[in-house]
Amino acid sequence: MTAQHDVNKVLRQYFDGLYHGDTDLLGRVFHPSAVYATATEGGGGGELLRLSMDEYFPVVRRREPPAARGEARRDRIVSVEFAGPVTALARVECSMGPRRYWDFLTLVQVEGRWQIVSKVFHFETVEDED
Repeated sequence: MTAQHDVNKVLRQYFDGLYHGDTDLLGRVFHPSAVYATATEGGGGGELLRLSMDEYFPVVRRREPPAARGEARRDRIVSVEFAGPVTALARVECSMGPRRYWDFLTLVQVEGRWQIVSKVFHFETVEDED
């Protein structure tokens, strides 16, 4: 298997975890020391929200996942760039409810597998597209 294939597999698992609200799956794709960060939170921007995985996963558990609402999947890998054999940056997009997310995910290959070590993102609330 190629590094591209392995990273794409992790990204698909990331999307599956978000869609189903599955923090066990997300726990397999995020490194335990990963960082979740945005300046968009709260709508105004300019103030950094930074969470550890121990802080982020309870947020995921509390919200109703898109799968439970019967939402169509709206996620895609925009690009993946490699900086050597064990470091990658993925740009991905997904939507949950009225929010559209643009994520920059940094991945490293440690302990024999690719893991997300940072999620930095922006989101916007959009009108119903249907």
